[in-house]
Amino acid sequence: MKNILLVTQIIISSLLIICILLQQRGQALGSAFGGGGEFYSKRRGFEKSLFLTTIILAVLFIAVSLISIFV
Repeated sequence: MKNILLVTQIIISSLLIICILLQQRGQALGSAFGGGGEFYSKRRGFEKSLFLTTIILAVLFIAVSLISIFV
């Protein structure tokens, strides 16, 4: 059981890293530190689904990590 959780955690973390790297740069907190962001734009299409996938993967990663502690 421990090995299955470990492999699952590695797969989820790899997918999470890929999703984070695919997101556009210069958004979010970039404007707070002098980066672009002069205007606000909504996420649409692939950008929105990538954002939601990142959130889901982060929640799954935390859940699997907590489960692996107690098993």
